[in-house]
Amino acid sequence: MVMMAISIFFSGIVYRLAVNELNRSGNDQSILFNNLSDISPGSREQFTESNDTHLREAKKRVFIGLLVTNIIIMVGAGLLSYYLAKQTLEPIEESHQALERFTADASHELRTPIAVMQSEIEVALMDPKLSIKEAKELLHSNLEELERLTTLSDGLLHLARLEKNDMQLENIENIENIEIVSRAVSTVKNRAQEKKISIKLKISDKAIIRADQSLLTEAFVTLLDNAIKYSSKKSTIYIASRNLVRKVEITITDKGPGIDTRDIPYIFDRFYRADRARSKHKIAGYGLGLAIAKSIIELHAGHIKVVSKIGKGSTFSVILPQHGKLLR
Repeated sequence: MVMMAISIFFSGIVYRLAVNELNRSGNDQSILFNNLSDISPGSREQFTESNDTHLREAKKRVFIGLLVTNIIIMVGAGLLSYYLAKQTLEPIEESHQALERFTADASHELRTPIAVMQSEIEVALMDPKLSIKEAKELLHSNLEELERLTTLSDGLLHLARLEKNDMQLENIENIENIEIVSRAVSTVKNRAQEKKISIKLKISDKAIIRADQSLLTEAFVTLLDNAIKYSSKKSTIYIASRNLVRKVEITITDKGPGIDTRDIPYIFDRFYRADRARSKHKIAGYGLGLAIAKSIIELHAGHIKVVSKIGKGSTFSVILPQHGKLLR
């Protein structure tokens, strides 16, 4: 509508200027013709009629030309407006859908332990012969569910702070890539030993990363913990690092079941866990770990990607700048 209003406004000006110019040109021709002495009165009348006819046709052509131009502008503006509106609304619609998914998933995850505790307590209260031992077992079970709720709420709060950039990067320092990886491996060492999984390092290139050591270590601990969860017993997890142009790439490769191609775009979403993980491996968790790791890495001006094949395993690649400026 704005574009059409502007177009019509200037079309009116153009039409008025064109008509004035045509009238002036026609009057000049009439004066010049009438000043000729050897022209008969009949010829003058004939010339005047012809001149008026040409003027009317010229004005009509100008009007039609401007009308067609405005129609083209109207159609073009409509299509352009539709395209721009669609492009503008797409991220808003995606955000709305993501919020709806998050609300539904969060409600489900919060409701489950609450429902378990409620049902256990109701059954216990209906038992008149409830012993002290059974009561203690009930309290122990409820305590486990409360721990699950605490873990979930802490994870949600941590993720929310990261995504809103409320998390402060404290103790920023220059750290070698081998130091970050070694600290993460040390943290998950016991978990790997429980499944008799070995972790092998292949870091040939040294690199200096400017980062918050505790936060970045947390991201790599999450990735290693994820690899351990989905790897089979007595398998091997490989960690490698190589230098790129002003960047360093650290990869974590496992020999787990792999991730379906259709699931890869969503594995970093909150609460998302692939059906394979849900149905076959029964891995505990809420699907927040990878979302938190991704947010931490992006907070350090890096990015993460994954390559996976079903039955072959997965490789998570973290790319961070060497001496790069942080986002904050």
